[in-house]
Amino acid sequence: MSLPPDAREALDSFAAAAGWEQRARLLMQWGERLAPLTDEEKSDDNRVHGCESQVWLVARQDDGHWRFAAASDARLIRGLLALLLVRVEGLSSAELRQLDLPGWFRQLGLDRQLSPSRSNGLNAVLQRMAQLASGA
Repeated sequence: MSLPPDAREALDSFAAAAGWEQRARLLMQWGERLAPLTDEEKSDDNRVHGCESQVWLVARQDDGHWRFAAASDARLIRGLLALLLVRVEGLSSAELRQLDLPGWFRQLGLDRQLSPSRSNGLNAVLQRMAQLASGA
């Protein structure tokens, strides 16, 4: 599976980061790239359950390819969501089901910084994406 251009950019910038402090700063910067969701989109229907922070996920499909938007009340989670979204952008439902999420964050050098609760939260987001994809 080839990487979308933004995911390649993320991989390159995180590979160049020396240590956790630089990665944390990068994470915050990536989180700022997330387009804000409207109040209507921040509905209970779009809320991802299983996350300690509040997370909302909105999906639409164009020509068999998925486009996602997400938001969170937590800065670090926004960065993680941004990195997840650049990785899944434009995937088909089948590709989405095959995504190795732990592998993606390992490639970014963030796997050791993911606490069990953050890791569970990201898996909850990925499961929600898969649910939305299988319902289409």
